[in-house]
Amino acid sequence: MRDLFGLTQLLLAVLIFVPFERLFAARPQRIFRRGLLTDMAFLFINAGLVLAGVIAIMTAAILVNQSILPAAATQAIGDLPYLVQVPLVILIADLGVYWTHRILHVVPAMWQIHSVHHAVEELDWLAAIHQHPLDVMFMKAGALFPLYALGFSTEAIGTYLLVYYWQAWLVHANVRLNYGPLRHVLVSPEFHHWHHSSETAARDKNFAGLFSFYDVLFGSAYLPKGQDPKAFGVDHPMPSSYLALLAYPFVAWTSKRKRDDPSAIQPLSQGGEPAQPRQGAPLS
Repeated sequence: MRDLFGLTQLLLAVLIFVPFERLFAARPQRIFRRGLLTDMAFLFINAGLVLAGVIAIMTAAILVNQSILPAAATQAIGDLPYLVQVPLVILIADLGVYWTHRILHVVPAMWQIHSVHHAVEELDWLAAIHQHPLDVMFMKAGALFPLYALGFSTEAIGTYLLVYYWQAWLVHANVRLNYGPLRHVLVSPEFHHWHHSSETAARDKNFAGLFSFYDVLFGSAYLPKGQDPKAFGVDHPMPSSYLALLAYPFVAWTSKRKRDDPSAIQPLSQGGEPAQPRQGAPLS
């Protein structure tokens, strides 16, 4: 039977990242930190929901591959050697991750989904899985749809996914690690920690998953020398339980529609004025 829910991979990650974070901690932090059980729920419950979304993405991409794109072009891509396909796949997928990630930040309705991930205030390797399933599906669509549509091999795509999963855990890990002269080429934990910073100057920065040069190219890189982010999270209250976080975007969207509807009854503040809505996306 195959490794259900990736338990072997998770155990290996625990054996690697827990001592790694103890030895090279960027910040003092407990192993059994606040929100750990919620992260476990994200890990195990999200799996089935995301799988359904990935199957839909793959199906749509394969239809595009077979019915829209020129057969000669997709065949030529499929015939490329594995060692040529892999770097192309990683470059294309991370470009997709960059733009879908940026959309999740700058479009207010999408931010309500993505803010679930940014609600983490004690950043470590498990924060990588603290994501709303709609968030995961959207980013996977940005990465995987072009790969399947263009006809890259399943082996090359599988290699990218393996690299990306381990990279996601590494860049969220509570470790003090920068890449020196490669800091503006590859995404390091230092680079991604600034993405999660609640400091105003760091908002809506550092979107790439693997290649920081995409952020340099598109003007969204933020990596001040000699400084470290001091705090993480968002500037509006967020629930803490899995089910409440799952419902959060829908509650936020409904609340916004009510606020935008002049006929709706507005809740009153203690001063008798309509209660002010929470701030949504931290837009730059």
